[in-house]
Amino acid sequence: MSEIVVKVPSELREFESISPINWQIIVGKRLKEEFGEMVRLKKIVAKSRLTEKDVEELSEEVGVALAKRFLKK
Repeated sequence: MSEIVVKVPSELREFESISPINWQIIVGKRLKEEFGEMVRLKKIVAKSRLTEKDVEELSEEVGVALAKRFLKK
């Protein structure tokens, strides 16, 4: 098993006074969720026939459309 060192911000340590926190379980669960999402996205991208240029153009179009939409409100 790999080992990761995590520095917990002092503001989060305040919760330890309420009840003990097992950071290993919390961080492990979150890493598993993130890695699962990365695998899911990689599978989706692998099926895509869009080129990087297509994606950039689509992203620009979506950004412009969203800006117009929110500026109207």
